[in-house]
Amino acid sequence: MKVVAWGLVLMLTTAALLVLGVAVGSTGWSPPWMASGDALAWDIAWDIRAPRGVGAWLAGALLGLGGAIAQGVFRNPLADPYLLGSSSGAALGVAIFLALVGVSPAATSLAMRLGLTGAAFLGAVGAVLLTLVLAKGVQHTLRLLLAGVVVGVVLGALSALTMLMVPDIMRAMQAFMLGTTGFLGWGSAWILMAVLVCSVVVAWACSRALDALSLGDAAAISLGVRLTLVRALLVGAMALATGAAVAQAGLISFVGLVAPHLVRSRVHTTHGPLLVLSAMAGGVLLLGADIAARWVLAPLELPVGVLTAVLGGGYLLWRMHRA
Repeated sequence: MKVVAWGLVLMLTTAALLVLGVAVGSTGWSPPWMASGDALAWDIAWDIRAPRGVGAWLAGALLGLGGAIAQGVFRNPLADPYLLGSSSGAALGVAIFLALVGVSPAATSLAMRLGLTGAAFLGAVGAVLLTLVLAKGVQHTLRLLLAGVVVGVVLGALSALTMLMVPDIMRAMQAFMLGTTGFLGWGSAWILMAVLVCSVVVAWACSRALDALSLGDAAAISLGVRLTLVRALLVGAMALATGAAVAQAGLISFVGLVAPHLVRSRVHTTHGPLLVLSAMAGGVLLLGADIAARWVLAPLELPVGVLTAVLGGGYLLWRMHRA
């Protein structure tokens, strides 16, 4: 019953934030329904603010889901969706693309935006595949964890080297590294929604196996869990979710780490509801941070990744103090 109640709370909070997001623009509070007969205000609300809010929620949901999967697979409360080097791989992909093509993430050309998105996604997935190769599969979680750390450090150094060799892309990379939802449109929202549905289906199908894995590998095997298959599916879902979110919104920190902790602090449940609630909580966190980033210093806009890092780090420090 408590799970259902918190699910309803998160749904109502999402709806309220989506309405609020439509009413917040570059000048602060400017709801389109107060500008009676202004077609331009409604076009801005529907074509710019609404898809940005929906896309921010979906990107946050993917990061929250990826964080819950990572913490379940690695049985580590400090695991996050970037654990397998996907963030560094995405950054390297964008850096190489910018160095070769010479465009900015703020470019309005659809072809350029698709190129940047594709480069980030390919970089993220490539980093995860490299981690899997170095770890020789998904059989050993400790080896997988160490390989992810190594891949993240090496690819991060390569992206920094790329920026050093081509200094012109440093400013363009800043928007991606700090995270931004300003370029999300309806096309991005549909892509994120499709990835979220696929990732949730796979994660839900493996949720009972995650419950068994929480007891240890030996207990899971004795309960009939096919560890290699389950880990491969979960790592694939995590990589897909993280890669899509990073490709569309850049590197947004702490959402994937904080969302599962926030759910566990309120609800004690199995992994099935935990995965869904973590996705909803991640969406609420990123959407709320996006609205705050637009509103606090309007007409200036804060990088949403910086705001999530400050709020997420503050929340975890508060939890540590309480514990």
